[in-house]
Amino acid sequence: MARQLISSGGPFEDVVGYSRAVRTGNHVYVSGTTSAMPDGTVYGDNDAYAQAKRCFEIIEKALAEAGATWDHVVRTRMFVTDIGRWEDFAKAHREFLKWAKPAATMVQVAALIDPRMLVEIEVDAVIDD
Repeated sequence: MARQLISSGGPFEDVVGYSRAVRTGNHVYVSGTTSAMPDGTVYGDNDAYAQAKRCFEIIEKALAEAGATWDHVVRTRMFVTDIGRWEDFAKAHREFLKWAKPAATMVQVAALIDPRMLVEIEVDAVIDD
């Protein structure tokens, strides 16, 4: 089975040694995605919704490169630094996934790799059509 490695050009991909997404067979696994821009700046400053929306935009591009759409997403995981902002994170999730309604998890974590980051999102998809 061939593996397709997808890069978003994110600042940590080469430093850590990972791909934004990997497609193997009909499965697509999207790595934890933050709102980090290629130059290392964090998009969305202290805005939970803006950061989550940017994460989903990055994920959407990776899914498309792997031949997947939001309809193929079966699971999401949201790691947030302030669960009190859950409605802002959920708003972005709903905007991108309201029709697919995947299995979803949102948990609070102590910190992400950069203290300005408020959310990191993972996505799994199965291309079954």
